[in-house]
Amino acid sequence: HGRTAANVGMLLDTAAPGMPLDEVGLEQAEALVERLAGVQVDAVYVSDLPRTHQTAAPLASALGIEPVELGGLREIQAGEDELSPDWGRYVGVLRAWGTGDLSAQVPGGETAHEFVSRFEDAVAAIADAGHESVVLVSHGAAIRCWVGHVAPEFHQRLGAMGLPNTSVITLEGDPASGWTLLDVDLPDH
Repeated sequence: HGRTAANVGMLLDTAAPGMPLDEVGLEQAEALVERLAGVQVDAVYVSDLPRTHQTAAPLASALGIEPVELGGLREIQAGEDELSPDWGRYVGVLRAWGTGDLSAQVPGGETAHEFVSRFEDAVAAIADAGHESVVLVSHGAAIRCWVGHVAPEFHQRLGAMGLPNTSVITLEGDPASGWTLLDVDLPDH
């Protein structure tokens, strides 16, 4: 999704409704129309947080497509650390997942099992809809964790760098046969 005041303030913003896009975020959403020009898009999916709807709106409008909301695409929950500027515990949990501790969680947050299950259920619903090509608008940690889970080379490509707002990651495949990472397009700004 596009940039929000929480992104600028480095706040963990994972609960509903969350902060809306700021002026830069709205510009980033508009820029996606040009960045994805010429790409076949049959459907647009968004999480249940308004900032994903705002991000998808210009592209969906240009394509004449109504975005479909799936709550399973929501950000990884920060639990007790919601709106905290201290990301230490949250990032520690995500790193623990990467080393195999799938039961790690911020108090009140979710485990890797819970996150992956809900996100993969949403992706399966998208795949079951039978579209050839879709745009899925979700959230930084959720995308980084899920893509890294299904296409481990993604972490090697991205390294320790964060995932900038409106990054476009292109995967090919499906839940049954697996996923291949085709491209990581980071925005220019």
